[in-house]
Amino acid sequence: MSAGTQTAQTKKRYSTPYMINMAITLLLMFGFGLLPPFATLTPVGMRVLGIFIGVIYGFSTCEIIWLSLFAFLAFGLSGYTNIALFGLDTRTPGQLGKGNRSDTIIIASINNDTQEVRLVSVYRDTYLDLANGKFNKCNGAYSSGGPEQAMAMLNKNLDLDIQYYISVDFAALTETIDLLGGIYIDVDETEISHLNNYTVETSVVTGVETQKLTQTGLQLLDGVQATSYCRIRYTDGDDFKRTERQREVIGEIVNTAKKADITEINEIINAVFSKIATNYTNEEIIQMAPEMIGYNIVDTQGFPFDRVPASVKGKGSCVVPVNLAENVKQLHEYLFGNYSYTPSEEVQAISNQITSDTGY
Repeated sequence: MSAGTQTAQTKKRYSTPYMINMAITLLLMFGFGLLPPFATLTPVGMRVLGIFIGVIYGFSTCEIIWLSLFAFLAFGLSGYTNIALFGLDTRTPGQLGKGNRSDTIIIASINNDTQEVRLVSVYRDTYLDLANGKFNKCNGAYSSGGPEQAMAMLNKNLDLDIQYYISVDFAALTETIDLLGGIYIDVDETEISHLNNYTVETSVVTGVETQKLTQTGLQLLDGVQATSYCRIRYTDGDDFKRTERQREVIGEIVNTAKKADITEINEIINAVFSKIATNYTNEEIIQMAPEMIGYNIVDTQGFPFDRVPASVKGKGSCVVPVNLAENVKQLHEYLFGNYSYTPSEEVQAISNQITSDTGY
């Protein structure tokens, strides 16, 4: 091919129409997601739709393959990542499948654009659809079908698309905290005796020895002590307060991990990985660790926001969402800043059934 022919093709390829099409492609892929969400789309859904439309337009008009690949790479590092965290009340370390109730249910919502994390505890006694058409306390979903059904329960009732989970028991949590060198917790007068009482069983279950606390105030807790702190529910606030303690411990684990170097973090991941249940691979967690260290937990909440304790026939004492659909709307506003979100027909149907069953 002659130099003249190459020059002509280059001019043709980068002609004004080509550059206009490239600009339109970029605008669709990266600008569409900035528009206010409509219908049932979340901000992430808007971004996905924009990238999809942009890729089709770019490829059909000027075959911008490299631009399409770049867009997908950029999206992979942006948007929201939602992870289900389950804490199991099993007395046998390593039993992390179905047959165990998840006393801790937390949604970790990670905004990859702002590096902000929000934690939402779903109260374990919340009356919901267990993802199989049966209504009961939501922690029964894990017992019935393991983490897969528990994730499905969250997705179905809350209009989410959680695809990853991490499940831990007393032993895994205790070892993680001990490998970090402990965490600082402010223990008050109403908590210290309950904490010390729980350390007895926690030590037996984990096989790790500890000491009783002798004073209140901010202090360094070891793994058994911090795990026992998570278990306290016999104070004002009952189980609602317990979920606050659980989120506090997660926050302190994150803060302490930030002070460790990445080699130490990788060693902890390798040591604990065999003692947790997750659909992440060990390699995936290690790859995410350096980036996650820079993220910050900016706020935590409990769900449902509007609730009432009530006795439900055949189900015992439950936490009943006072209109599930409205609570889910608040959840999407809180997690994603989506103030135009409308609950799906499925969530509305579940909400109506809860009202029918409970009167709320």
